[in-house]
Amino acid sequence: MHSTTPTTVEPRRVTGPLRHAVRLGARVVGAGALAVTLIGVSPTPPADAAPGATLQAVAPAAQPTAKPAARKKQERRIGKAISIARNQIGDRYRYGATGPNAFDCSGLTSYAFRKAGIKGIPRTSSAQAGWAKRIARSKMRRGDLVFFHNGGSVYHVGIFTGVKDGKRRIIHAPSTGKRVQAAKIWTDSWFAGTARR
Repeated sequence: MHSTTPTTVEPRRVTGPLRHAVRLGARVVGAGALAVTLIGVSPTPPADAAPGATLQAVAPAAQPTAKPAARKKQERRIGKAISIARNQIGDRYRYGATGPNAFDCSGLTSYAFRKAGIKGIPRTSSAQAGWAKRIARSKMRRGDLVFFHNGGSVYHVGIFTGVKDGKRRIIHAPSTGKRVQAAKIWTDSWFAGTARR
């Protein structure tokens, strides 16, 4: 039968990486249970540390942000922007108009994006070209923006809706006398930008 009298282990000097004394107080309690207490741990700073430096506790790394959830939310908003733009098909074009019943090209894109909850989109096509993240044509996805240019300045914008019969298509407000419509891209003088971040 084991004795129930606690046994005390004398403090010992520990050597090695810690290099400083670590006093261990240990008691054997009851039927062989061991309780160990570390007292006065003072680890040595690295050799290249400044004189008198001590090691500090490091806070745990921040948890990663919920990027997949944020991306899903953004995709829903972009899908909603396409639906909003599609609902404007047939509305008349009017220069400077931003909806809800008439639009110019950038008025349509800014209206659709804002109504879908996408913040920060500027009002004009050239400002939108600066705001959007430029992407390769091969990386385009539905809801990206298509910017038309004349070699230097951007003069028109539409919302990319996908490819049909091998042709990229957009929804846009074309020009005076025309109405908001879905159309294939008619020129090669354009580049793509995205609101996705």
